[in-house]
Amino acid sequence: MKKQNHILTMLVENEPGVTARVSGLFASRGYNIETICGSPTADPDISRITITTQTNPDKLEQIMKQVRRLVNVIKLRDMTGEEAVKREMAIICIKAQQKDRQEINRLIDTFKARTVDTGTTHYIIEITGGHEKINAFIRLLEPMGIKKLARSGVLALYRESD
Repeated sequence: MKKQNHILTMLVENEPGVTARVSGLFASRGYNIETICGSPTADPDISRITITTQTNPDKLEQIMKQVRRLVNVIKLRDMTGEEAVKREMAIICIKAQQKDRQEINRLIDTFKARTVDTGTTHYIIEITGGHEKINAFIRLLEPMGIKKLARSGVLALYRESD
């Protein structure tokens, strides 16, 4: 069976060691975590962990069963489908030579990114959006010279029904 990317989001008790137990489960079973994000929710006793992993449907089912058995996991959902809002953030430090600054500013406007720091030889740019949008932005900046790059990984929420 063909592997594909899956986005899993879980509500967990906001306690020390929960993220380590979840990531440890993945590691001990030989499942790779592509990205992982964790943060408290509106309820300070509950955190949300979002993981992207690449696997086939049979292994995904195994992963989900094993994660649900963890004591601190309250709820687990597969957010891979179209009904979820998915976003990533990247912060990119790029060389900003005088000859490239106009093109960099055009790209920032086109991709609705924003400049968060400037210097005589660099820009630091923040961009949010879908995975493909961020990858496209990075590809266009690469010829100018990316000095540093940090990505958040995917965050996802299901759309509310009206």
